[in-house]
This record gives sequence, structure tokens and C-alpha cells, in this order.
Amino acid sequence: MARQYELLSLGALLVIAAALLVVYVTRFIELIEVFALIIALYGVWTMALAGIRVKNPEKYGRGAYSTLVMGAILTALGGAWELNIRLNIGGTDAGTAIIITLALVLVVIGILAVASALPSFRQKQEPEQTTS
Repeated sequence: MARQYELLSLGALLVIAAALLVVYVTRFIELIEVFALIIALYGVWTMALAGIRVKNPEKYGRGAYSTLVMGAILTALGGAWELNIRLNIGGTDAGTAIIITLALVLVVIGILAVASALPSFRQKQEPEQTTS
């Protein structure tokens, strides 16, 4: 039986949206933040899905690396949007906003660097020959 990643992802999206709507009803976040957090958390799910795809690749499907990059981009976009909303609501000074935004950019670059380096660890390396 073929794996149904699309149905699994739709279910994850619905669970994320439902959870965030409950958080909105309890007044912990604003309505506009729900959309930003859905994008960010769905990006986290997409990165987790990339881990699943590494172990179970599809013959003609999207690769795990591509899925991981797409998840990192979604997380960065949703996180940046949420950051912008929070900083506007809270009236945070510009210096703090720059540091937080820089931290978000560094996290995304770090995730992409790790994702790029991982394939080199999976390949079997031949032992080096020494000459005496």
C-alpha cells in the first residue's frame, strides 16, 4: 500500500489550525497571529516529514532534502510574520527587534547547513589506503 503523505499532512494542518484557534479563543494570541503561527508550525511539520521521507523515499516523489528546505522556508516566513506582529503589538525597541530577527535568520541558515551536510554522513566511505 502506498504511503499517503498528503493525507497525513492535511491532518497535521487541521490539528495545528484547531489547536491555534483554541489558543485564540482563550485570548493568548490575536486572530492575525493564528495565520502566522499556522504557517510556522506547518513548516515544522514539513521538516519532520522530511525525516520520515529519508527512511521511506518515494520513487518519483519529492526528495527529503527538498522537503526539509521547504519546511525551513515556511518556518522562517511564519516566524518572521509572527515576530513582526509581536514587535508591533508590544512596542519593542529596534535593537531588540534586530537581534531577534538575526537569530531567526541564523536558525534557518543552520538548519539548511545541517541538511546539506547530512548526505555526506550517509554514504559509505572507503578506507584510506596508506603507503609504507
